[in-house]
Amino acid sequence: MTVRPASRSHGDDFVFEDLTTGQFASGFGRLGDGRTFAFHVRHGQLMVEIYRPRLAGPVPAPEDVVATAGRPAGDLDVDDARSLSAAVRDIVAGAAPTH
Repeated sequence: MTVRPASRSHGDDFVFEDLTTGQFASGFGRLGDGRTFAFHVRHGQLMVEIYRPRLAGPVPAPEDVVATAGRPAGDLDVDDARSLSAAVRDIVAGAAPTH
C-alpha cells in the first residue's frame, strides 16, 4: 500500500513523498529544512538515512548521508501506515549525525 499526503499546502516540516507498508516497508520524504530522508525495513530493523540538502542527482551517494538511525521493527505494526509513519518521525528526530 502506498500513502501520499492529502495536501502539501500546510507548510509541513515533515512530508512523506512515498510510504509503502508491509514486511518490506520503505519510503522517502523531505524535511522542512531542505534535507530528504529514506527508510526501509530489513532483517527486522527499521532504518532511516537523512541526506544533505540540495543533492546533485536523483540518487544520493554515500557521502550525501548526514545522519542515520534505526530501531527494531518487532514491536512495530509495519502493515499500518500511521504506526509506521510515527515510528519514522520518531527515528528522524533522534538520528545521530554521521562523520
